[in-house]
Amino acid sequence: MFKFAALLALVALVPSFASAQVQLYGQCGGVNWTGGTTCVSGATCTELNSYYYQCLPTASTSASTTSSTVPTSSTSASKTSTGTSSAPSSTATAAAGNPWTGYQTFLSPYYVAEVNAAVQNITDPTLATKAAKVANIPNFTWLDEVAKVPTLGTYLASADALATSSGNKQLLQIVIYDLPDRDCAAKASNGEFTIADDGQTKYFNYIDQIVAQIKAYPNVRVVAVIEPDSMGNLVTNMSVEKCANAATTYKACITYAIEQLATVGVYMYLDAGHAGWLGWPANLSPAAQLFGQMYTATGKSPFFRGLATNVANYNALTTTSPDPITSGDPNYDELLYIQALSPLLTQQGFPAQFIVDQGRSGQQNLRQAWGDWCNIKGAGFGIQPTTNTGSTLIDAIAWIKPGGECDGTSNSSSPRYDSTCSLSDALTPAPEAGTWFQAYFEDLVNYANPAL
Repeated sequence: MFKFAALLALVALVPSFASAQVQLYGQCGGVNWTGGTTCVSGATCTELNSYYYQCLPTASTSASTTSSTVPTSSTSASKTSTGTSSAPSSTATAAAGNPWTGYQTFLSPYYVAEVNAAVQNITDPTLATKAAKVANIPNFTWLDEVAKVPTLGTYLASADALATSSGNKQLLQIVIYDLPDRDCAAKASNGEFTIADDGQTKYFNYIDQIVAQIKAYPNVRVVAVIEPDSMGNLVTNMSVEKCANAATTYKACITYAIEQLATVGVYMYLDAGHAGWLGWPANLSPAAQLFGQMYTATGKSPFFRGLATNVANYNALTTTSPDPITSGDPNYDELLYIQALSPLLTQQGFPAQFIVDQGRSGQQNLRQAWGDWCNIKGAGFGIQPTTNTGSTLIDAIAWIKPGGECDGTSNSSSPRYDSTCSLSDALTPAPEAGTWFQAYFEDLVNYANPAL
């Protein structure tokens, strides 16, 4: 998950490429593209979205085909009523206001099963009773690999049946998290796609499969967090070669995801890091500009509701006693960060609302550095999910990271080892990322604030 790096770095330009003719299926244009824009014979440069034009066989092009030379400036991101976006027209109409209003949040069956199994392994009856309550608290289902997508259909079917039987409309929460070259600033990435191995095409197919599942259950409302860590890396970590090389692909994939998911009425919140990452004053304006650019590039869809903060992190929503590790940052909690970022987003034409992860924010003053993110010792479950957030900017407080699932392994011989998971403030020994970490779950229960 979140890999913290240079706090004061700004957005950098994607490296230039040679301007020779682009081969079949190569990129030939898009926002900030600096490479070739003329395709080889037999191919035509075709807009797939604002960030990605591709050389496709001439015989397969459609009405959205552009000329063989396409614009590459950032102004091509702006869609108008006469634009040439190939995004399908939405078949859904966005409801005004908070998407959770009037809906019951569906409980993720797999997480309920994990918690119930964990309770059976707790010998302290008092702790076990508290732990059992977690099964009834909604969190998000992470679609971090293609293999999990069919399960989404199963959950949607269950939610649809529950709505029919109970009379309560159901809302299902998901995280879209499968970018090619994911976690570009990480010491170890656990993504399944790479840009070099046709990752963008595979990602588009991953999104298409999710859209198909959701389309089959139009009566179930879906809320999605889009690609944790992705945009933050493009604000602060462009000096990392892997991030610079991935920038265009990240934008193309996220644009495609937002455009496609909007067609089936998914309410979306693009990940926006947290107070200790993009909340530093030097990072706020570059972040707002990037988020505004993405909002415009995706057609300013009302389903692109806003931004998600603190995903899988530990920051407090509000605090009157700043953690010593936040020294120097005036935006030392998530509400301060949101209040600082919001007017800058408005200047960019993006009237964003927010959701904030408080799933592991029950305890503060635990970390040795603000960038420490892995299985922090003493963390507890935080404020439980609610739409009574105390701020008109915040739609919901949520538990986005499933509490008890490991951030990363402390086994240095593992291919997915990240040394951050062996720091003094990380609970060890820790299993592989994403697997159940019983000792950590018990700590989250024990140190929950408010208490369970």
